[in-house]
Amino acid sequence: MIAAVTTNLNINFMRKPEPADLLGEGRLMKLGRALAVGDFTIWSEGEQEPVAHATLTYSLPRTAKKG
Repeated sequence: MIAAVTTNLNINFMRKPEPADLLGEGRLMKLGRALAVGDFTIWSEGEQEPVAHATLTYSLPRTAKKG
């Protein structure tokens, strides 16, 4: 298990969601040695326009050297 630390989280709320289930889709945009960057979009079920969008950056812990 990798314990990542959140270094940045930005959420843009674009509209009030309809009274329905919320659905989300995430995407890993870059996975480097030190950082992971992704984004996440949220919709009300049955609606085309998103209700929120987030961008996230995580700092990944250094792995222990073997040997």
